Amino acid sequence: MAETRPSHPETAELRAAVADWASGGPGEPARELAMEHGVRTAVLLEGLSDLAAVEALAARRGRDLAAEGVCVVPMGGAMSVGRYAGLLGPPGLGLRLTGLCDQRERGYYERGLTRAGASSHDRFFVCVADLEDELIRALGAARVEDIVRAAGDLRAWTTFQSQPAHRGRPPEQQLRRFLGTKKGRKIRYGRLLVDALHPDQTPSPLHDLFTTL
Repeated sequence: MAETRPSHPETAELRAAVADWASGGPGEPARELAMEHGVRTAVLLEGLSDLAAVEALAARRGRDLAAEGVCVVPMGGAMSVGRYAGLLGPPGLGLRLTGLCDQRERGYYERGLTRAGASSHDRFFVCVADLEDELIRALGAARVEDIVRAAGDLRAWTTFQSQPAHRGRPPEQQLRRFLGTKKGRKIRYGRLLVDALHPDQTPSPLHDLFTTL
């Protein structure tokens, strides 16, 4: 299973320009790049693990999102959605907005999109806990444990399970917590879990997102 996929250079350049703009930098570089590459839709995601999963599913489905005018943007947290929606949506670049959010962060998204004047065509799809939880439940704990073993993380996983704080918890909860215990692990498994999905196992929020792109 592939663990890395090169992004289009122009996509990475646009993401960097948008991130700089969101941090208080100039907006003109992002505006020029979006126009140059015909970007029509921005997919707003909370972080890099969600980005890895979306890019992996696009690759599996033979979708070239950049060529389709879609830019996938990790925001670095749900509380940034108002800022990014304002920059990329109607008040800024005028792009159609879509993306994923966690149930507990839904209020941030609703308020941010309302402030940005998002239209009825701007739809976000809600994960119960987060995207990792959706993927683990779709695959089943036993299959995810096989993926952990194949990825060379069996020792770390068994050590994690033996810790008193995690004993007795359902394996799905243990796996979700395990993925967040080491920097970069959620990003890596965002790709690996998507690569392991059968076509009919794609979690609803992720499937529904792709049907709108």
